[in-house]
Amino acid sequence: MISDSIQETLERENVSLTEFKELVIRLLNYGVLCRSESQTEQYLYDRYLRVKELLGDYFAIMDVHIFHEPKFEYLRVYPPASQVPGMEDTELTPFGGSLRSRLRQEEVALILVLHIQYDKALHEGQVDEHGFVTESMESLSIAMKNILGRSLPDKLTDRRRLFQRIRQLRLIDFRQEADIESGEGWLKIHPMIVSFINEEALQSLDTDISEQSDKEEMQQQSTQASDGELSHVP
Repeated sequence: MISDSIQETLERENVSLTEFKELVIRLLNYGVLCRSESQTEQYLYDRYLRVKELLGDYFAIMDVHIFHEPKFEYLRVYPPASQVPGMEDTELTPFGGSLRSRLRQEEVALILVLHIQYDKALHEGQVDEHGFVTESMESLSIAMKNILGRSLPDKLTDRRRLFQRIRQLRLIDFRQEADIESGEGWLKIHPMIVSFINEEALQSLDTDISEQSDKEEMQQQSTQASDGELSHVP
């Protein structure tokens, strides 16, 4: 029985079945595990190292893959049919993030710009010893405008929700909400941004967002034209 085999392996590594289940559920629910994020994630990450072969086989049954970056000590779970870094034989899909939810367009746009800004800093050697890139809100806002012709949300509630979601994915970090509420704040871009989107998907997302922006611009011009026609109606 599979359960007996799992139990035997866990006993050799001195990990209980309950602890194994906790790790599995955490990864399936969140899709990411970053050792530096909290003490809880540190414990879970260290537990993963003890049972990584067993966990990899367990997930492989469901065609779920785990991408492990030992240098920066994080894991990311990729659902079936995702393109996993270093595994070119898997089917291409734009994202391999959480198994529970899809990203919204504004989240995709921000992640795209964060990825581009990280690559830029990487080429300029502006990466710290932990792989993080420090970015100001002002430069991020300018990049959004220049790259996608979009602005960050004006409403504070919308902006908080957007950045909290990206932080939940462990792609960014910031000390407090005040850092993202003004143009004078700063945030850190996590090195896992590089593996979150592959280059082909990055190009695809860039095209999709550009097409959406063109569509919105055409709709706006059409609305303005209609308003102009109506204004001449006696």
